[in-house]
Amino acid sequence: MKFGGILAAVFMVVSVAPAPVMAEEGGTASHETAAASGHEGAAATENSGAAKKHGGGHWSIADLFVPESLKELARDELGESIIAHDPVTSINHVVYASLVFLLILVLMGMAAWQMSANPNDLLPRRTFSPLAVFEVLTDALLGLMEGLLGRERALYFLPLIGSFGLFILFNNLMGVIPGFLPATSNLNTTFALGSVVFAATHIYGVRAHGISYFKHFFGPIIKWYALPLMLLMFCIEMISHVARPVSLGVRLFGNMFGDHSALAAFLGVGVFGWILIPLIPLPLGVLVCVVQSMVFCILSTVYIHLATEEAEEGEGGHH
Repeated sequence: MKFGGILAAVFMVVSVAPAPVMAEEGGTASHETAAASGHEGAAATENSGAAKKHGGGHWSIADLFVPESLKELARDELGESIIAHDPVTSINHVVYASLVFLLILVLMGMAAWQMSANPNDLLPRRTFSPLAVFEVLTDALLGLMEGLLGRERALYFLPLIGSFGLFILFNNLMGVIPGFLPATSNLNTTFALGSVVFAATHIYGVRAHGISYFKHFFGPIIKWYALPLMLLMFCIEMISHVARPVSLGVRLFGNMFGDHSALAAFLGVGVFGWILIPLIPLPLGVLVCVVQSMVFCILSTVYIHLATEEAEEGEGGHH
């Protein structure tokens, strides 16, 4: 339980830390190019880039509060983005991830205070409160995990998987609010989450099996005469395991970026779009936010289960 809590804390720190940007929010390319063009023409070019960014529908309220000095510092320290090769000046995903992190801490503090005030109250709360929200979310997630891991193991891994679920869900829902961008619509955030799942999977696997955990990378036959097959199986297994965090990150990023783009498209048509927002994209957006959080948690649970199942179930082979 303590180890799961430590991994959960590490994942929170990694997810809010800035990283070389994989793909910037839509419409920021011209703004970033202006920052790299020199001090003389930066102001005029940034103005046109900002207008283009607003027109792209991905403007966020964080642009009003993040000082230019901080953007310049990000550009100097982080260099260029990996894919677009533009100077990194947008750190909106760090701002919103940090905001969600602080929000969760505050709500958890309020829930802990409510629990301490009534320590013997085991019944679900009838009124809306932070504790009631956490009870509903935790009970739903625990029910999903129990079907695969069993009660004992589900409780053991709940701190880690629950931290993923809360962080992703709150970030996703923040993107539904006009003017806010979900940190999960940025590849840096989603790849950070997927990387923690990748590390946790193998750490738990080694703890469950010892060094023999790595035997399954070479296939079911570990003999000298099967060396070519072992090398082939090793390459296949490595590709399979590396693809897991990539698929987790890209899936979450793509769905949340597309969901926010749809919401921005309705905002861009004026008052008519503002009237339609509560009727069409908003309910669908909330559904996407919940579903994507569940998918990430379920897949993370499956990966951890596959890494630890042999020791728990006493099977002869590792799947």
